[in-house]
Amino acid sequence: MSATNARPPLPPFTRDTAIQKARLAEDAWNSRDPARVALAYTVDSAWRNRAEFITGRDLIVQFLTRKWAKEIEYRLIKELWAFDGARIAVRFAYEWHDDSTNWFRSYGNENWEFDADGLMQRRLASINDLPITEAERLFRWPLGRRPDDHAGLSELGL
Repeated sequence: MSATNARPPLPPFTRDTAIQKARLAEDAWNSRDPARVALAYTVDSAWRNRAEFITGRDLIVQFLTRKWAKEIEYRLIKELWAFDGARIAVRFAYEWHDDSTNWFRSYGNENWEFDADGLMQRRLASINDLPITEAERLFRWPLGRRPDDHAGLSELGL
């Protein structure tokens, strides 16, 4: 393990460290900073995001840059689903609008696999988009990190 590249918590995960890892990922994605987010992945990380296949940090940064240019006012909540050793499964929902102010809530599941340094080496994401009205939005905190007192997915009935 390389101390300079380590991204705690490290596998094997416990329930508490898997929850912590999911929250750290949520916080990073809510920053909408592609370069920051990419540092949590191995240099050769392999992704399947919907029907797109991505390998490596450079392509991750390009993908996230495109994503957040399209998905305006992106706000995300992740919740631990399962964990085992170096793997974590989460479910998530995020809200966003397009450049015509059409709102969506996107639901999905991710399977993550980590290396010994706690970097994600594999990410498999399945996502569905549901059109919603502005009045149906549930994620209304200021852009950035979700406040600690904001309800999670289960508390919101999602």
